[in-house]
Amino acid sequence: MTQPATERPGTAPAGYTLRFPDSWWQLDLDPTTRDASIRRRIEEQVKLAPQLSREQVDGLIRTTRRTAREAHAQGALRASGMLRILRAGSGPLVLSATMVVLRISVPEEQSEDLADLVVAAAMQLGTEAEGSGLPPGEVELVELPGVGGAGRITRIEEVDYQGTRVPTAVRHTLIPVPHSRDYLVLAGSTR
Repeated sequence: MTQPATERPGTAPAGYTLRFPDSWWQLDLDPTTRDASIRRRIEEQVKLAPQLSREQVDGLIRTTRRTAREAHAQGALRASGMLRILRAGSGPLVLSATMVVLRISVPEEQSEDLADLVVAAAMQLGTEAEGSGLPPGEVELVELPGVGGAGRITRIEEVDYQGTRVPTAVRHTLIPVPHSRDYLVLAGSTR
């Protein structure tokens, strides 16, 4: 007899803690302060890389604001990001990453079992990848220390960045919330 992957012992943790390197910052999700806060943060970061054009800096600001706006609209609990400007032979190379934490509820008419959700995600990824030229991605069940079973979905998708399609690595980790039909979703991306 198997037991659903979402069942947890009574001693399962009730909260979560995420640790990021010191170089990451928490994105301001508050619509009243977010735009100015993000501009300040990125302007501070690019002072270390004066070789970026004003157009590139403004593009980074717009992209980060859009990420924060979308995270807020989806009810994100937290959003964090990092920005690195590396020197490359032909000019600066910008590396950025974001992590958004969401809490989602599985509708009553759908299975809340982690394995069922992961299989459904794998099927969807395979269908979306057909004809795109991108790999279908990977879907797996993993054990996280101190947490238990989780689902992990990793893929490359093309994201519109200032009118250019940019390959972006995306990873979603689904963590069942004990005694509920909810999941924490850690959605990370880097380009």
